[in-house]
Amino acid sequence: MKRIYIYITLLAITTTVACNKYVDTPLPKNELVSELVFTDDKTATAAVTGLYTDMNGFNYQFANVLLSFLSAMQADEMYYFSAFENYDVFRENRLVPSSQYVKSMFADQYGFIYHTNACLEGLQKATGLSPNVKNQLLGESYFMRSFFYFYLVNMYGDVPLITTTNYEENGLKPRATRAAVYDNIIKDLNDAVSLMGDDYPTGTRVRPNKAAANALLARVYLYNQQWAQAEATASKVIADNKYSLQKDLNKVFLANSGEAIFQLQPVNVAGGRNTWEGFTAAPANATATAVFRLDTLNFIRRFEPNDLRLTNWTGFRKTSTGATYYFPFKYKIRVGTLGVITEYSMVMRLAEQYLIRAEARIQQGKLDEGRADIDAIRVRAGIPVLSNTLSKDDLLKAVAKERHLELFTEWGHRWFDLKRTKQSSAVLQPIKGANWQDTDTLYPIPVDATSTNPNLTQNPGY
Repeated sequence: MKRIYIYITLLAITTTVACNKYVDTPLPKNELVSELVFTDDKTATAAVTGLYTDMNGFNYQFANVLLSFLSAMQADEMYYFSAFENYDVFRENRLVPSSQYVKSMFADQYGFIYHTNACLEGLQKATGLSPNVKNQLLGESYFMRSFFYFYLVNMYGDVPLITTTNYEENGLKPRATRAAVYDNIIKDLNDAVSLMGDDYPTGTRVRPNKAAANALLARVYLYNQQWAQAEATASKVIADNKYSLQKDLNKVFLANSGEAIFQLQPVNVAGGRNTWEGFTAAPANATATAVFRLDTLNFIRRFEPNDLRLTNWTGFRKTSTGATYYFPFKYKIRVGTLGVITEYSMVMRLAEQYLIRAEARIQQGKLDEGRADIDAIRVRAGIPVLSNTLSKDDLLKAVAKERHLELFTEWGHRWFDLKRTKQSSAVLQPIKGANWQDTDTLYPIPVDATSTNPNLTQNPGY
Protein backbone atom coordinates (compact mmCIF):
# COMPACT_ATOMS: atom_id res chain seq x y z
CA MET A 1 0.00 0.00 0.00
CA LYS A 2 2.87 2.36 0.75
CA ARG A 3 4.35 1.73 -2.71
CA ILE A 4 1.08 2.59 -4.42
CA TYR A 5 0.72 5.76 -2.35
CA ILE A 6 4.16 7.05 -3.27
CA TYR A 7 3.61 6.24 -6.95
CA ILE A 8 0.28 8.08 -7.02
CA THR A 9 1.90 11.01 -5.24
CA LEU A 10 4.57 11.23 -7.92
CA LEU A 11 2.04 11.29 -10.74
CA ALA A 12 -0.25 13.72 -8.94
CA ILE A 13 2.54 16.19 -8.28
CA THR A 14 3.90 16.06 -11.84
CA THR A 15 0.39 16.46 -13.22
CA THR A 16 -0.38 19.52 -11.12
CA VAL A 17 3.05 21.14 -11.15
CA ALA A 18 1.82 23.82 -13.57
CA CYS A 19 -0.40 25.19 -10.81
CA ASN A 20 2.62 25.90 -8.60
CA LYS A 21 5.92 27.66 -9.19
CA TYR A 22 7.37 26.86 -12.59
CA VAL A 23 10.62 25.11 -11.85
CA ASP A 24 10.91 24.71 -8.10
CA THR A 25 8.10 22.39 -6.99
CA PRO A 26 9.65 19.52 -5.01
CA LEU A 27 8.77 15.90 -5.53
CA PRO A 28 8.79 13.35 -2.70
CA LYS A 29 12.27 12.50 -1.44
CA ASN A 30 14.29 10.95 -4.24
CA GLU A 31 15.13 7.93 -2.10
CA LEU A 32 11.44 7.10 -1.75
CA VAL A 33 10.72 7.64 -5.44
CA SER A 34 13.68 5.51 -6.48
CA GLU A 35 13.01 2.79 -3.93
CA LEU A 36 9.28 2.40 -4.36
CA VAL A 37 8.36 3.53 -7.87
CA PHE A 38 11.27 2.09 -9.81
CA THR A 39 11.52 -1.33 -8.21
CA ASP A 40 9.75 -3.26 -10.98
CA ASP A 41 9.08 -2.93 -14.68
CA LYS A 42 5.37 -2.24 -14.34
CA THR A 43 5.49 0.71 -11.94
CA ALA A 44 8.57 2.20 -13.59
CA THR A 45 6.83 2.07 -16.98
CA ALA A 46 3.73 3.68 -15.52
CA ALA A 47 5.79 6.51 -14.04
CA VAL A 48 7.35 7.34 -17.42
CA THR A 49 4.28 6.85 -19.60
CA GLY A 50 2.13 8.93 -17.27
CA LEU A 51 3.79 11.89 -18.97
CA TYR A 52 2.00 11.16 -22.24
CA THR A 53 -1.32 11.09 -20.45
CA ASP A 54 -0.55 14.45 -18.87
CA MET A 55 0.38 15.93 -22.25
CA ASN A 56 -2.90 14.95 -23.83
CA GLY A 57 -5.29 14.68 -20.94
CA PHE A 58 -6.61 18.20 -20.45
CA ASN A 59 -8.15 20.69 -22.82
CA TYR A 60 -5.73 23.31 -24.15
CA GLN A 61 -2.60 21.87 -22.62
CA PHE A 62 0.73 22.87 -24.15
CA ALA A 63 0.41 19.97 -26.54
CA ASN A 64 -1.87 19.98 -29.57
CA VAL A 65 -4.11 23.02 -29.48
CA LEU A 66 -2.12 25.75 -27.76
CA LEU A 67 1.17 25.44 -29.60
CA SER A 68 -0.29 24.33 -32.93
CA PHE A 69 -3.12 26.83 -33.16
CA LEU A 70 -1.71 29.92 -31.47
CA SER A 71 1.55 29.81 -33.40
CA ALA A 72 -0.46 29.38 -36.61
CA MET A 73 -2.18 32.66 -35.77
CA GLN A 74 1.20 34.32 -35.29
CA ALA A 75 2.36 33.13 -38.69
CA ASP A 76 0.28 33.36 -41.86
CA GLU A 77 -1.95 30.31 -41.52
CA MET A 78 -5.01 30.94 -39.42
CA TYR A 79 -7.13 33.35 -37.40
CA TYR A 80 -9.82 33.08 -34.74
CA PHE A 81 -13.13 34.41 -36.06
CA SER A 82 -14.71 35.45 -32.77
CA ALA A 83 -13.22 38.02 -30.42
CA PHE A 84 -11.31 36.34 -27.59
CA GLU A 85 -8.58 38.35 -25.93
CA ASN A 86 -6.42 35.37 -24.95
CA TYR A 87 -6.19 34.37 -28.64
CA ASP A 88 -6.25 37.88 -30.11
CA VAL A 89 -3.00 38.84 -28.41
CA PHE A 90 -1.22 36.17 -30.44
CA ARG A 91 -2.77 37.09 -33.76
CA GLU A 92 -2.15 40.82 -33.20
CA ASN A 93 1.28 40.39 -31.58
CA ARG A 94 0.22 42.06 -28.34
CA LEU A 95 1.73 39.55 -25.97
CA VAL A 96 2.73 40.62 -22.49
CA PRO A 97 4.39 38.65 -19.68
CA SER A 98 1.01 38.16 -17.98
CA SER A 99 -0.73 36.69 -21.07
CA GLN A 100 -2.55 33.56 -19.94
CA TYR A 101 -1.34 31.06 -22.55
CA VAL A 102 2.21 32.38 -22.52
CA LYS A 103 2.25 31.44 -18.84
CA SER A 104 0.58 28.06 -19.23
CA MET A 105 2.82 26.88 -22.06
CA PHE A 106 5.93 27.81 -20.09
CA ALA A 107 4.58 26.15 -16.95
CA ASP A 108 3.39 22.99 -18.67
CA GLN A 109 6.74 22.33 -20.27
CA TYR A 110 8.76 22.85 -17.10
CA GLY A 111 6.32 20.63 -15.25
CA PHE A 112 6.89 17.93 -17.87
CA ILE A 113 10.66 18.43 -17.67
CA TYR A 114 10.49 18.01 -13.91
CA HIS A 115 8.63 14.75 -14.50
CA THR A 116 11.35 13.47 -16.86
CA ASN A 117 14.13 14.52 -14.48
CA ALA A 118 12.49 12.63 -11.64
CA CYS A 119 12.15 9.57 -13.84
CA LEU A 120 15.76 9.78 -15.01
CA GLU A 121 17.03 10.00 -11.44
CA GLY A 122 14.86 7.11 -10.32
CA LEU A 123 15.75 4.94 -13.29
CA GLN A 124 19.48 5.58 -12.98
CA LYS A 125 19.40 4.32 -9.38
CA ALA A 126 17.09 1.40 -10.06
CA THR A 127 18.56 -2.09 -9.73
CA GLY A 128 15.51 -4.32 -10.07
CA LEU A 129 14.41 -3.55 -13.62
CA SER A 130 14.84 -5.69 -16.71
CA PRO A 131 17.78 -4.25 -18.69
CA ASN A 132 15.75 -3.77 -21.87
CA VAL A 133 12.92 -2.07 -20.03
CA LYS A 134 15.29 0.17 -18.10
CA ASN A 135 17.10 1.25 -21.27
CA GLN A 136 13.86 1.93 -23.12
CA LEU A 137 12.48 4.03 -20.26
CA LEU A 138 15.72 5.96 -19.91
CA GLY A 139 15.68 6.60 -23.65
CA GLU A 140 12.08 7.80 -23.57
CA SER A 141 12.86 10.16 -20.72
CA TYR A 142 15.88 11.64 -22.50
CA PHE A 143 13.83 12.01 -25.67
CA MET A 144 10.96 13.77 -23.93
CA ARG A 145 13.25 16.14 -22.06
CA SER A 146 14.89 17.13 -25.33
CA PHE A 147 11.47 17.47 -26.95
CA PHE A 148 10.27 20.01 -24.42
CA TYR A 149 13.53 21.95 -24.49
CA PHE A 150 13.33 22.14 -28.27
CA TYR A 151 9.99 23.94 -27.95
CA LEU A 152 11.07 26.10 -25.02
CA VAL A 153 14.17 27.39 -26.81
CA ASN A 154 12.22 28.13 -29.98
CA MET A 155 9.36 29.83 -28.15
CA TYR A 156 11.21 31.71 -25.40
CA GLY A 157 14.86 31.83 -26.52
CA ASP A 158 17.45 31.44 -23.75
CA VAL A 159 15.79 29.49 -20.93
CA PRO A 160 16.85 27.89 -17.62
CA LEU A 161 18.40 24.49 -18.25
CA ILE A 162 16.95 22.24 -15.55
CA THR A 163 18.34 18.70 -15.48
CA THR A 164 17.78 17.66 -11.85
CA THR A 165 15.02 17.68 -9.24
CA ASN A 166 16.96 19.93 -6.87
CA TYR A 167 14.21 22.50 -6.49
CA GLU A 168 16.31 24.88 -4.37
CA GLU A 169 18.89 25.23 -7.16
CA ASN A 170 16.32 25.11 -9.94
CA GLY A 171 14.34 27.98 -8.48
CA LEU A 172 17.35 30.29 -8.90
CA LYS A 173 18.62 29.12 -12.28
CA PRO A 174 19.44 31.91 -14.75
CA ARG A 175 18.77 31.56 -18.44
CA ALA A 176 21.15 29.30 -20.36
CA THR A 177 22.18 30.34 -23.85
CA ARG A 178 20.41 28.94 -26.89
CA ALA A 179 23.65 27.15 -27.82
CA ALA A 180 23.90 25.49 -24.40
CA VAL A 181 20.29 24.36 -24.52
CA TYR A 182 20.77 22.89 -27.99
CA ASP A 183 23.96 21.13 -26.89
CA ASN A 184 21.97 19.46 -24.12
CA ILE A 185 19.15 18.57 -26.54
CA ILE A 186 21.61 16.89 -28.92
CA LYS A 187 23.30 15.00 -26.08
CA ASP A 188 19.94 13.78 -24.75
CA LEU A 189 18.82 12.68 -28.20
CA ASN A 190 22.03 10.79 -28.88
CA ASP A 191 21.59 9.07 -25.53
CA ALA A 192 18.00 8.25 -26.45
CA VAL A 193 19.08 6.78 -29.81
CA SER A 194 21.64 4.56 -28.09
CA LEU A 195 19.17 3.34 -25.45
CA MET A 196 15.86 2.82 -27.25
CA GLY A 197 14.94 -0.01 -29.56
CA ASP A 198 13.79 0.12 -33.16
CA ASP A 199 10.37 -1.27 -32.30
CA TYR A 200 7.61 0.44 -30.35
CA PRO A 201 7.31 -0.99 -26.81
CA THR A 202 3.58 -1.67 -27.12
CA GLY A 203 3.27 -2.06 -30.89
CA THR A 204 1.31 1.18 -31.16
CA ARG A 205 3.13 4.41 -31.96
CA VAL A 206 2.27 6.28 -28.79
CA ARG A 207 5.64 5.90 -27.09
CA PRO A 208 8.86 7.09 -28.74
CA ASN A 209 11.39 4.69 -30.21
CA LYS A 210 14.82 5.07 -31.85
CA ALA A 211 13.29 6.49 -35.04
CA ALA A 212 11.46 9.19 -33.05
CA ALA A 213 14.73 10.27 -31.46
CA ASN A 214 16.44 10.35 -34.85
CA ALA A 215 13.53 12.31 -36.34
CA LEU A 216 13.81 15.03 -33.72
CA LEU A 217 17.59 14.99 -33.98
CA ALA A 218 17.32 15.57 -37.75
CA ARG A 219 15.07 18.58 -37.08
CA VAL A 220 17.51 19.97 -34.51
CA TYR A 221 20.40 19.65 -36.96
CA LEU A 222 18.32 21.44 -39.61
CA TYR A 223 17.54 24.31 -37.25
CA ASN A 224 21.23 24.63 -36.44
CA GLN A 225 22.24 24.55 -40.11
CA GLN A 226 24.20 21.34 -39.70
CA TRP A 227 23.18 20.23 -43.16
CA ALA A 228 25.18 17.02 -43.52
CA GLN A 229 24.06 15.72 -40.13
CA ALA A 230 20.43 16.64 -40.87
CA GLU A 231 20.55 14.77 -44.18
CA ALA A 232 22.18 11.67 -42.71
CA THR A 233 19.87 11.47 -39.70
CA ALA A 234 16.66 12.03 -41.68
CA SER A 235 17.85 9.35 -44.12
CA LYS A 236 17.93 6.82 -41.28
CA VAL A 237 14.26 7.43 -40.58
CA ILE A 238 13.23 7.44 -44.24
CA ALA A 239 15.06 4.16 -44.82
CA ASP A 240 13.17 2.45 -41.97
CA ASN A 241 10.56 0.22 -43.62
CA LYS A 242 8.13 0.72 -40.72
CA TYR A 243 7.29 4.12 -42.18
CA SER A 244 5.78 5.12 -45.50
CA LEU A 245 3.89 8.09 -46.87
CA GLN A 246 0.17 7.34 -46.72
CA LYS A 247 -1.23 7.52 -50.24
CA ASP A 248 -4.71 8.29 -48.91
CA LEU A 249 -4.43 11.66 -47.17
CA ASN A 250 -7.49 10.91 -45.06
CA LYS A 251 -5.55 8.10 -43.37
CA VAL A 252 -2.51 10.14 -42.35
CA PHE A 253 -3.87 11.20 -38.96
CA LEU A 254 -5.50 7.92 -37.99
CA ALA A 255 -4.33 5.89 -35.02
CA ASN A 256 -1.08 4.07 -35.84
CA SER A 257 -0.90 5.51 -39.34
CA GLY A 258 1.98 4.13 -41.38
CA GLU A 259 3.31 7.69 -41.61
CA ALA A 260 3.26 8.25 -37.85
CA ILE A 261 6.58 8.34 -36.03
CA PHE A 262 5.15 9.48 -32.69
CA GLN A 263 1.52 10.11 -31.71
CA LEU A 264 -0.42 10.93 -28.57
CA GLN A 265 -3.27 8.59 -27.73
CA PRO A 266 -6.47 10.31 -26.55
CA VAL A 267 -7.18 9.58 -22.90
CA ASN A 268 -10.57 11.17 -22.37
CA VAL A 269 -13.26 10.18 -24.85
CA ALA A 270 -16.22 11.65 -22.97
CA GLY A 271 -18.95 12.38 -25.47
CA GLY A 272 -17.03 10.66 -28.26
CA ARG A 273 -14.14 13.10 -28.57
CA ASN A 274 -10.98 11.73 -30.14
CA THR A 275 -8.26 14.41 -30.46
CA TRP A 276 -8.28 17.91 -29.04
CA GLU A 277 -7.34 19.15 -32.51
CA GLY A 278 -10.49 17.70 -34.03
CA PHE A 279 -12.70 18.73 -31.14
CA THR A 280 -11.42 22.30 -31.33
CA ALA A 281 -11.25 22.95 -35.07
CA ALA A 282 -13.93 20.78 -36.67
CA PRO A 283 -17.39 22.41 -36.79
CA ALA A 284 -20.14 20.75 -34.76
CA ASN A 285 -22.10 19.72 -37.88
CA ALA A 286 -22.31 20.19 -41.64
CA THR A 287 -23.74 23.69 -41.37
CA ALA A 288 -22.12 24.97 -38.16
CA THR A 289 -19.75 27.92 -38.23
CA ALA A 290 -16.03 27.28 -37.80
CA VAL A 291 -14.29 29.75 -35.50
CA PHE A 292 -10.73 28.70 -36.45
CA ARG A 293 -10.36 29.84 -40.04
CA LEU A 294 -7.46 29.48 -42.45
CA ASP A 295 -5.91 32.60 -43.95
CA THR A 296 -7.17 32.79 -47.54
CA LEU A 297 -4.69 35.38 -48.79
CA ASN A 298 -1.47 34.00 -47.34
CA PHE A 299 -2.29 30.31 -47.14
CA ILE A 300 -5.21 28.95 -49.16
CA ARG A 301 -4.12 30.75 -52.33
CA ARG A 302 -0.76 28.97 -52.22
CA PHE A 303 -2.26 25.61 -53.16
CA GLU A 304 -1.81 24.61 -56.78
CA PRO A 305 -4.76 23.32 -58.83
CA ASN A 306 -5.82 19.78 -57.86
CA ASP A 307 -3.71 19.69 -54.69
CA LEU A 308 -5.25 16.90 -52.63
CA ARG A 309 -4.21 18.57 -49.40
CA LEU A 310 -6.65 21.39 -50.03
CA THR A 311 -9.54 19.02 -50.69
CA ASN A 312 -8.70 16.52 -47.93
CA TRP A 313 -7.11 18.56 -45.14
CA THR A 314 -9.28 21.65 -45.21
CA GLY A 315 -13.03 22.15 -45.05
CA PHE A 316 -15.03 25.11 -46.23
CA ARG A 317 -18.26 26.97 -45.55
CA LYS A 318 -20.24 29.60 -47.40
CA THR A 319 -21.29 32.71 -45.50
CA SER A 320 -24.67 34.38 -45.89
CA THR A 321 -23.08 36.78 -48.39
CA GLY A 322 -21.77 33.94 -50.54
CA ALA A 323 -18.14 34.26 -49.47
CA THR A 324 -16.14 31.09 -48.86
CA TYR A 325 -13.89 30.50 -45.87
CA TYR A 326 -11.78 27.46 -45.00
CA PHE A 327 -10.95 25.72 -41.73
CA PRO A 328 -8.39 23.05 -40.67
CA PHE A 329 -9.75 19.57 -41.29
CA LYS A 330 -6.81 17.21 -40.91
CA TYR A 331 -8.68 15.69 -37.98
CA LYS A 332 -12.24 14.81 -38.96
CA ILE A 333 -13.80 13.84 -35.65
CA ARG A 334 -15.14 16.50 -33.36
CA VAL A 335 -17.55 14.23 -31.51
CA GLY A 336 -17.96 10.65 -32.66
CA THR A 337 -19.10 7.39 -31.14
CA LEU A 338 -18.56 7.18 -27.40
CA GLY A 339 -15.57 4.97 -26.60
CA VAL A 340 -14.44 4.61 -30.24
CA ILE A 341 -11.06 6.16 -31.00
CA THR A 342 -9.90 6.24 -34.60
CA GLU A 343 -7.69 9.35 -34.65
CA TYR A 344 -4.57 10.05 -32.59
CA SER A 345 -2.79 13.39 -32.22
CA MET A 346 0.15 13.39 -34.63
CA VAL A 347 3.36 14.68 -33.04
CA MET A 348 5.95 13.61 -35.64
CA ARG A 349 5.48 12.06 -39.07
CA LEU A 350 7.49 10.91 -42.05
CA ALA A 351 6.62 13.73 -44.46
CA GLU A 352 8.62 16.16 -42.32
CA GLN A 353 11.70 13.96 -42.66
CA TYR A 354 11.53 14.14 -46.47
CA LEU A 355 11.32 17.92 -46.25
CA ILE A 356 14.18 18.11 -43.73
CA ARG A 357 16.37 16.03 -46.02
CA ALA A 358 15.33 18.04 -49.07
CA GLU A 359 16.36 21.33 -47.48
CA ALA A 360 19.59 19.90 -46.11
CA ARG A 361 20.54 18.45 -49.49
CA ILE A 362 19.74 21.66 -51.37
CA GLN A 363 21.82 23.68 -48.91
CA GLN A 364 24.75 21.38 -49.70
CA GLY A 365 24.29 21.83 -53.44
CA LYS A 366 22.72 18.40 -53.98
CA LEU A 367 19.93 19.87 -56.06
CA ASP A 368 18.72 16.74 -57.86
CA GLU A 369 18.49 14.74 -54.64
CA GLY A 370 16.76 17.58 -52.82
CA ARG A 371 14.27 18.05 -55.62
CA ALA A 372 13.48 14.31 -55.54
CA ASP A 373 12.55 14.56 -51.86
CA ILE A 374 10.26 17.53 -52.54
CA ASP A 375 8.69 15.62 -55.42
CA ALA A 376 7.90 12.70 -53.13
CA ILE A 377 5.64 15.02 -51.16
CA ARG A 378 4.21 16.71 -54.25
CA VAL A 379 3.36 13.43 -55.97
CA ARG A 380 1.57 12.22 -52.86
CA ALA A 381 -0.41 15.50 -52.97
CA GLY A 382 -1.40 14.88 -56.59
CA ILE A 383 0.53 17.79 -58.13
CA PRO A 384 3.28 17.79 -60.79
CA VAL A 385 6.96 17.26 -60.03
CA LEU A 386 9.27 20.27 -60.11
CA SER A 387 11.25 21.35 -63.13
CA ASN A 388 14.81 20.03 -63.23
CA THR A 389 16.07 23.49 -64.21
CA LEU A 390 15.27 25.20 -60.88
CA SER A 391 18.11 27.01 -59.15
CA LYS A 392 19.19 26.50 -55.56
CA ASP A 393 17.26 29.57 -54.44
CA ASP A 394 14.15 28.43 -56.30
CA LEU A 395 14.36 24.98 -54.73
CA LEU A 396 14.72 26.46 -51.25
CA LYS A 397 11.58 28.49 -51.89
CA ALA A 398 9.87 25.32 -53.11
CA VAL A 399 10.75 23.34 -49.99
CA ALA A 400 9.56 26.23 -47.80
CA LYS A 401 6.25 26.26 -49.67
CA GLU A 402 5.82 22.50 -49.29
CA ARG A 403 6.56 22.73 -45.57
CA HIS A 404 3.83 25.39 -45.32
CA LEU A 405 1.21 23.39 -47.23
CA GLU A 406 2.13 20.02 -45.74
CA LEU A 407 2.67 20.85 -42.06
CA PHE A 408 0.14 23.64 -41.50
CA THR A 409 -1.31 23.89 -37.99
CA GLU A 410 1.04 21.17 -36.76
CA TRP A 411 3.22 21.91 -33.72
CA GLY A 412 4.41 25.38 -34.65
CA HIS A 413 6.27 24.42 -37.83
CA ARG A 414 5.28 27.47 -39.86
CA TRP A 415 6.09 30.05 -37.21
CA PHE A 416 9.42 28.37 -36.48
CA ASP A 417 10.23 28.17 -40.20
CA LEU A 418 9.60 31.87 -40.73
CA LYS A 419 11.80 32.70 -37.75
CA ARG A 420 14.72 30.43 -38.54
CA THR A 421 14.86 31.55 -42.19
CA LYS A 422 14.12 35.20 -41.33
CA GLN A 423 11.15 35.43 -43.67
CA SER A 424 8.08 37.54 -43.06
CA SER A 425 5.19 35.93 -44.94
CA ALA A 426 3.98 33.41 -47.50
CA VAL A 427 5.74 35.38 -50.24
CA LEU A 428 9.01 34.77 -48.35
CA GLN A 429 10.33 38.30 -48.29
CA PRO A 430 13.49 38.58 -46.18
CA ILE A 431 13.09 40.63 -43.03
CA LYS A 432 15.67 43.38 -42.89
CA GLY A 433 17.61 43.87 -39.68
CA ALA A 434 15.93 47.11 -38.60
CA ASN A 435 12.48 45.56 -38.95
CA TRP A 436 13.27 42.32 -37.14
CA GLN A 437 11.79 42.72 -33.66
CA ASP A 438 12.45 40.47 -30.66
CA THR A 439 8.74 40.51 -29.93
CA ASP A 440 8.07 39.01 -33.38
CA THR A 441 10.22 35.98 -32.69
CA LEU A 442 10.02 35.17 -28.98
CA TYR A 443 7.34 34.96 -26.32
CA PRO A 444 7.86 36.95 -23.12
CA ILE A 445 9.08 35.10 -20.06
CA PRO A 446 5.96 34.85 -17.84
CA VAL A 447 5.74 37.33 -15.01
CA ASP A 448 5.06 34.53 -12.52
CA ALA A 449 8.43 32.98 -13.38
CA THR A 450 10.47 36.21 -13.20
CA SER A 451 8.79 37.23 -9.93
CA THR A 452 9.77 33.96 -8.20
CA ASN A 453 13.27 33.72 -9.65
CA PRO A 454 15.41 36.89 -9.23
CA ASN A 455 18.00 35.52 -11.70
CA LEU A 456 15.50 35.09 -14.55
CA THR A 457 15.65 38.03 -16.95
CA GLN A 458 12.98 39.15 -19.45
CA ASN A 459 13.20 38.96 -23.25
CA PRO A 460 14.02 42.30 -24.96
CA GLY A 461 11.04 44.38 -25.96
CA TYR A 462 8.71 43.21 -23.18
